[in-house]
Amino acid sequence: MARVRMAMVGGGEGAFIGEIHRAAARLDGQIELVCGAFSSRPEISRQTGARLGLPMDRVYSSWRDMLLQESSLPEDSSAQFVSIVTPNDLHCVVASAALESGFHVLSDKPATRTLAEAQALAEAVKRSNRLYALTHTYLGYPLVAEARARVTGGEIGIVRRVQVEYPQGWLATPLESAGNRQAQWRTDPQRAGVGGSVGDIGVHAFNLAEYVTGLNVTRLCADLGIAIPGRALDDQAAAFLRFDNGATGLLSVSQVSAGEENDLTIKAYGETGGIAWSHRDPNSLHILSLKGARRTVRAGSDVVDLRPATRAACRTPSGHPEGYIEAFANIYRAFAEDIRGLCPTGSAATVSSPANIGAALRGMAFIEAMVASSAAGQRWVELDA
Repeated sequence: MARVRMAMVGGGEGAFIGEIHRAAARLDGQIELVCGAFSSRPEISRQTGARLGLPMDRVYSSWRDMLLQESSLPEDSSAQFVSIVTPNDLHCVVASAALESGFHVLSDKPATRTLAEAQALAEAVKRSNRLYALTHTYLGYPLVAEARARVTGGEIGIVRRVQVEYPQGWLATPLESAGNRQAQWRTDPQRAGVGGSVGDIGVHAFNLAEYVTGLNVTRLCADLGIAIPGRALDDQAAAFLRFDNGATGLLSVSQVSAGEENDLTIKAYGETGGIAWSHRDPNSLHILSLKGARRTVRAGSDVVDLRPATRAACRTPSGHPEGYIEAFANIYRAFAEDIRGLCPTGSAATVSSPANIGAALRGMAFIEAMVASSAAGQRWVELDA
């Protein structure tokens, strides 16, 4: 089976997430990195391409050159999709240009800097008839999919309460003033967009809450804060949520919780029980009953208590932990399978990933609603469906 050919924009030497994406794409042997524009600095792009063993004529000085040259190559050798691993300010422009040039797109989140950009991107997806998805990493964990199947299947009854929390501590000091490139762009409104912590990790928490419950947030009341003096964007946020079935919720995110790493946690409670999952222990799903009994379902390709689709997403037998790169790899594998599943004309109207252009729009609507609610004095605002 021929491997699906990938191009990459961003992810050059010194970047944070690029190598994670490349490792995940390689894991199943279904995807081949064939070209890239790895940095806005041509020398960095060349160094990265050389280290990765790419032919120098497929290592580009700019993403525009890459799209132009790759689209002129024979169909059986040019890249088929573009992986975007840049800061947020390039997501929309690169994705739109790639789609218009005939490439499928798999992008880091959030999709864009603003909801208006996301709406323009959605139109570009529609015009192109190409696949578009986001790497909402946590949806790649097998037990997150298992949690969704159990909740939406009625195992805990009608959902009444949802709590989702994502604390980090890496921005508890002004790293942006010390030259940290990751901190610099994440705290710059021109590059990060309208939200700081809500755009960087809040959108993950929001996406997870809607995915696991199968519900949509319809209204929220938010309070955004800045702990480090001089920052232009929020570094912590909290919100009350209302879901479309009447359930209530709490969302809390922080990048200034000193000592915390990436402890994303979700709990959902229904009429007859609840579920709990944490990124700290991603191979465990806790099932709660009305009478207080608690049992833990563990990940593993041999665990019979899991749905078949969950077992298929597990890469090791029980007792052998999987993690972050494997979750990313599940997203890349599914995207490659979507590309292979296209009709002979190469067109496709939808992508099987739950983090598709619809999720991109909802994510940006969430970010802007959080910002608007807080700016209005912590008032309830509608989240446009």
